[in-house]
Amino acid sequence: MAKITKDMTIGEAISLNQDIIPVLLNIGMHCLGCPASQAETLEEAAMVHGLDPDELMAKIEAVTGE
Repeated sequence: MAKITKDMTIGEAISLNQDIIPVLLNIGMHCLGCPASQAETLEEAAMVHGLDPDELMAKIEAVTGE
C-alpha cells in the first residue's frame, strides 16, 4: 500500500486508507465528499483549517501505522 503524504489530495488519501476519515472529521474537515476534496491537498486543507500540516500527518500516521 502506498504511503499517504501531505501533497496528496484528500480524495487520493481517502481512497488509499478510509481509516483516516475520522481524523479528518475531528479536525473540522466535514466536506470530505465535496469537489474541493478532489483538488485540495492534505497540506492545503490543514492550513485552511488552522492546523500545522506536520501535525495532521502525525495524526494520520498514528492511525495508519505508517
